[in-house]
Amino acid sequence: MLNDIVFHGWPKEWVDAPPQFKDLGVIGSSRGYRLRKLRYEIVPGFWSTAILYEPASLTGKVPAILSVNGHAFLEGKAIEYKQKLCINYAKRGILALSLEWFGFGELSQPENGHDFAAHLDLVGASALGLFYLAMRRGLDYLYDHPNVDRNRLGMTGLSGGGWQTIVLSALDERVSVAVPVAGYGSLMSNIVHPADTSEIEEDATDFRAGQDYTFLTAMRAPRPTLLIYNAEDDCCFRSPFVKQDIYEGIKPFFRLYRKEDAFAWHENIDPGTHNYEIDNRQASYRFFTRYFDLPMAEREIPIDAEIKTYDELVVGLPKDNLTVLGLARKMAQEIKRPAIPSDDSQRRAWAHSEREKLKTVVRYQPITVESAWKMNNTKNKGLESLSYRLEFSNQLSATAVWVKAITSPDNAPVTIVLNDEGKKSAAAKVSSRVNRGEQVLAVDLLFTGDTTPEKPSPADYALIVGNIAETTD
Repeated sequence: MLNDIVFHGWPKEWVDAPPQFKDLGVIGSSRGYRLRKLRYEIVPGFWSTAILYEPASLTGKVPAILSVNGHAFLEGKAIEYKQKLCINYAKRGILALSLEWFGFGELSQPENGHDFAAHLDLVGASALGLFYLAMRRGLDYLYDHPNVDRNRLGMTGLSGGGWQTIVLSALDERVSVAVPVAGYGSLMSNIVHPADTSEIEEDATDFRAGQDYTFLTAMRAPRPTLLIYNAEDDCCFRSPFVKQDIYEGIKPFFRLYRKEDAFAWHENIDPGTHNYEIDNRQASYRFFTRYFDLPMAEREIPIDAEIKTYDELVVGLPKDNLTVLGLARKMAQEIKRPAIPSDDSQRRAWAHSEREKLKTVVRYQPITVESAWKMNNTKNKGLESLSYRLEFSNQLSATAVWVKAITSPDNAPVTIVLNDEGKKSAAAKVSSRVNRGEQVLAVDLLFTGDTTPEKPSPADYALIVGNIAETTD
């Protein structure tokens, strides 16, 4: 999965590069911990930031937790719940590394929006690879830290941070204890609630081709894993919708190792919305301290007065720092294409070869029309039309309207018209073609026009299709 999907198209030297972190100073504290500002390189030219929360008395080997962001908007790593988590960890003798995330906080530049990661796919590099490298760099840092006990490494995050947690902790066995919060569901729950995963990194191309997030959860066995979900989540992944597949169905894998107790579930009722508030945080403290062999932490240490402002936690990035879109542009510029042959026979051979490559890229599979059901017709004012429901051999369907002037011969040229907004939006083009004496077949393929679902966006369904390596052609 890592080589074939996550790192597809990524330079090996980038993937295998050692972590590059710059220490930019300490924010001192007399309250039992300190904060260290860090800047780190994800790939050449693209830097991110982090805050390391250190116990004041840092001697010997201690546990460490990688704390990753969800959709924290402008606050990013400075969001209050994340500060409270990391301060509480540090006060209990745990190193906590809080990472920034694309699109938020110090990385909130417009070109760092997650949707721009689709441009990475276009230049041949899996969008998921960038997100994976960004979080793995943090794990690499903790793993190499001289005071970290490598057998007691944890990871946690809310929402997109919960998604990051299950992906990295399943695929990298260095993460011994994981607490993902409201970050993912099974393929089946996503099909019923497609808006739950509306981000390109969560529905990365091919990522669920033959496997699912249920597989990643099972891959955590027998390592301690606590799944936290919210009863009335107002964002995504409500606990009643996901529990059966990602918890009940996975318990037998932990039972095989006789580690049933190492796999736990916590449902938040108060407030029950999309959150990592005190009830959920206290569940994480109990779980981490238990499996890090530390004194059990039943309650959160009150630290409201210790919360820093966004500006206080700013680390700073290079002025010429790349963005997600900027990285895609850079990679596109490095693509080398051979010149098109000038000789006719060589050009034909080249064209055939390129078509075969294109078929592979788009996974083209020829299909046939199994049934063309005539649903309606018109014949007046000089025009005739037939409305169809088309059923294809790949079990997909489409709607179409055939239009021609009554006086046009049956052997008149035929033009197929497609429009992203649907065939109704193609009226001007259809009219122009018909006025030339042509026949026109205006078609609404999957996710366009008549076949567009009312809720949610058709893009959410399209992401799922690409995620399971299917084609709608």
